[in-house]
Amino acid sequence: MTRTTAPSDTSVLIVGAGPTGLTLAIVLARAGVAVRVVEKAPAFHRESRGKGLNQRGREIFEDLGVGEEATASGIEHITLRKYRGGVPVSDYVSFENNTPTADTPYASGLLLPQWRTEEILRGRLARLGVEVELGSELTGLLQDEGGVTATLADGRRIRAGRLVGCDGGRGSVRKLLGLSFEGATEAEECMVIGDVRADGLDPAYWHQWFDEDGGIMLCPFRGSDHWQLQAAPERDADGAVLPPSEESFQRTFDRHARMPHVRLTDVRWTSVYRISVRMADRFRVGRVFLAGDAAHVHSIAGGMGMNTGIQDAFNLGWKLALVHRGEAAEPLLDTYEEERLPVAAWTLRLTDERLGAVREGVRRAGVGTEAAVTEDTTTLRVGYPWSSLAWGGLDAGERAGGVRRGEGGPWFTLRGPDGPALRELAGEFGGLVRAQEEPAARDLLLVRPDHHVALRVPPSDAGEVAERLAGLRSGPSGG
Repeated sequence: MTRTTAPSDTSVLIVGAGPTGLTLAIVLARAGVAVRVVEKAPAFHRESRGKGLNQRGREIFEDLGVGEEATASGIEHITLRKYRGGVPVSDYVSFENNTPTADTPYASGLLLPQWRTEEILRGRLARLGVEVELGSELTGLLQDEGGVTATLADGRRIRAGRLVGCDGGRGSVRKLLGLSFEGATEAEECMVIGDVRADGLDPAYWHQWFDEDGGIMLCPFRGSDHWQLQAAPERDADGAVLPPSEESFQRTFDRHARMPHVRLTDVRWTSVYRISVRMADRFRVGRVFLAGDAAHVHSIAGGMGMNTGIQDAFNLGWKLALVHRGEAAEPLLDTYEEERLPVAAWTLRLTDERLGAVREGVRRAGVGTEAAVTEDTTTLRVGYPWSSLAWGGLDAGERAGGVRRGEGGPWFTLRGPDGPALRELAGEFGGLVRAQEEPAARDLLLVRPDHHVALRVPPSDAGEVAERLAGLRSGPSGG
């Protein structure tokens, strides 16, 4: 029997406790915004799923205060060992020739299982005083001028100022909004995935076997006895995909790897993955937003799914925080869809292109999944030059470079050569701006909370900085 209770209040309700929802919750909670996170699953999963952060994702984790913990849990450089006919034919070291710089402190991505990524984020969120509410499935939402009333499966109601759907491609928020999810799902082409033990296999390598009739890959993780397996599926006489199992994994491994001493055991997770390329036509309806897979899904080529969701959350989080704190007016929230919807469309195109490169690559001996990774997939070059928040300067909207090590928050950073003048200008806007003196700088650089350039002007035009910030705060409607 369900129970009906009076609504409880929060500023922002986040539906879904994956990396996207947890990132958003951290950004809001550390800004002092009341936030709740509901998750329909009854327990936290232990599945590898999306298995890594790209370079931009690592910058964001550094800003969130979990960069060191993530790095200690992951693998920065791994050797991809390629096989043909069961014989090793080449080794490829990921990010081998990349060098850190002041503007790009992370020269590599980071390989770690999604369960560990989420564990790290939950720990940070807990230290901010917020716990994920498990077993809480959203079944209804109703919004009005004052907020959103969410109904859960057990009859509870939560009243929130705003609601964000981070509940995945099959989630309920987008469906309850009645938004379309245009695109297609590949009916025939698919692969099987699982987490398995592979005793006897060297964990120094990400092993990749590709032959004319299919292939199999086994990727290790630091501090774990389990590997992520990806393989072509077994099919029945009619061509239908057979459910993955420990036995089918072993048969596929034996056929391609030809290592009789290696046994695959203790299968903890299996899944059949079909490529789905879809995107919502809107990321906001009134007081409700979509982020991550709830808004867009695409090929796993390039490892951009989880990272794109994290970046959605990082973009939306500071905007929600400033509006709820009264530091910015409501129109700021319009820029979330303005900025992130085009990036999502670009990501769909890029991952489709990278998938094609992998398909072509694995046909040749010694080539494999490294074809999925390019400068674009680091997302360090993703910017918003078209945005209404790109206020001026050649690099307005672009990533500013560098990271703030665990000291991020919902404030702009004003960089420039004259420290006292910077502090005086920043002081006019209270908690909205912080000053950072850079004696060698020639310009005033106003950097957004998500590390993108808002405005670059000469010191003589400091008045424009004040004018822009005042406009952000005094929009036509309140938050």
